Order: sequence, then C-alpha cells, then structure tokens
Amino acid sequence: MKKSFVLLVVMLMAISAGQQAYAEEYRIGVEDILQVSVWGNNDLSVHVPVRPDGMISMPLVGDVKAEGLTPYELKKNLEKDLTQFVKAPIVTVIVTAINSCRVYILGEGASKIQNAGGAGGGGGEGAAAPGGVTTGQFPLRRNTTLLQLIAQIGALGDTDFKNAYLLRDGQKLAVNFAKLIYNQDVSEDIKIECNDTIYLPGGFNTRIRVTGAVRVPGTFAYTPGMTALDAVLAAGGFTDYANQNNVIVVRTEGNSITEIKAKLKDVVNGNLKRNVLLKPGDLVNVKTGLF
Repeated sequence: MKKSFVLLVVMLMAISAGQQAYAEEYRIGVEDILQVSVWGNNDLSVHVPVRPDGMISMPLVGDVKAEGLTPYELKKNLEKDLTQFVKAPIVTVIVTAINSCRVYILGEGASKIQNAGGAGGGGGEGAAAPGGVTTGQFPLRRNTTLLQLIAQIGALGDTDFKNAYLLRDGQKLAVNFAKLIYNQDVSEDIKIECNDTIYLPGGFNTRIRVTGAVRVPGTFAYTPGMTALDAVLAAGGFTDYANQNNVIVVRTEGNSITEIKAKLKDVVNGNLKRNVLLKPGDLVNVKTGLF
C-alpha cells in the first residue's frame, strides 16, 4: 500500500511538472474549461468553465479566481485554500478546452479558409464581410507558430504574402511573410499570441510579377490590355545592363508552363509586333546583357 502511494505521488508530481512547464506558456482565460482534481477526494474534483467574472466555483472553498493565472498558479492557490479542510491536499489543474485565446484572420487571401480546421485544431468561425472579404476567428489550442497557422488554414494559393502583415496590440510586427513562405526563412516564424490579427491580401495569381534588370522589381496589378512593355515601365524601366530584346514572359496555365520572348527594344523603335500581350499571373523576366 505504501509503495502504491509513493508511485501515485511520483505520477502526480510528474503531471504537476508537466503542468508547470505548460503553465509558463499559457494563462487561463474566460470561457476556458478546467478539470480540477483533488487526489483522494472525488467529491472535491470538478470540471468547470471559467465564468465571465474570471472565477470558478469549488466545493468547500467557494469562488476562486482563475482568469489570468497559469494552471500551476491556480493549483498552488487551491492547495493553500484546501489545507483548512484537507490534510496535505494534492491538486491538479488541466485546461481541457481553450476558448479564450483566439487569432483573427482577414483579407481576400483568406477567402479559401477551411472552416473545418481552425488554428491549432479548433474550428474556425468564418464570416463574409463587406466587399467579399472573408474573416475568421480561430481558437489557439496549443503553442502555434505563424508557419504552422498558415499550414493549418490551407488553400491559400492566391495569397499575396509579400503584402501580408501581422498586428499585435495595434502595431505591425516586422515579420516578412514572403521570406517565410517563399524562401523558407524560419527566422521569420514567430509564435502566434492571443488576439493577434493577420491580414492576408489576395490577388497574387491575378497580378503581374516583374523580375531581372528593371529598376523596381516587384508585383503589380494587372489591367486588361497590359503588355510586357507596360509591365517593365511599371517596374521603373530598364536598368543600364538590361538586354531589352531578351525579355521572357513566363506563363503558367494549369500544369503547363510557357516561355514567350518579347523584343522590347524593337517595340520602342516602332515594331509593335514584338510586344507581348500579358495575362493575369504572368511573370516578366528581363535578362541582362552588355551592348
């Protein structure tokens, strides 16, 4: 019997140690659900929600503040309160449902959010906002990084990550979504916190990208009738090292990738047939050369 008791105490200590490690990362909030267990006293063990006033109700001790505390801090407070009723009480506190910690996602790039799977495994609560922009609030079930969150959302192929941003406490954080997604730069993979707001603009697949020997490479809005020369001018024009007659338009249609050559120096000199009419999503790459 004594050996069993010692083993049980060791198990409870291990659980407590795990709780303490998790407690450093999470603070209890309103609407969270807690499982509070008192070893050897099933009548004192409860499964309770955190009320809007931040309190929970416990047998014998009555109302106890839970909001803002870590599970470990609440455990220690309950053990202290119960000492007047129970000899050497051993309490465990487990957060069985996190409902107070949410992240908010909006923007055209979020229009394909899979509402069946919110951040960290919870369900998203999506709602169409004015102008066709889809918004969503998602519970954070566990420690979640930005990259994990984006993976959990899924179906974001049309998101313009270059212009995406994250707001925390009303301030934009210096997070480069494009480096994280396109360059796999994990130094940009920050931890998501409660009440973060992430804006994901759309239209990436309907824009024109201009790279190579232009003065301002970047992504530009597509307009009907836009040509390769128009795109280069939108990017600030050619650099001194541009081979103006070696401009490649890369076009992706389904699984097919086509490269179309445009001789824009000839276009500038009056041969308009050398230009290329662009389609949404085209990439215009200006090659370099010394002439």
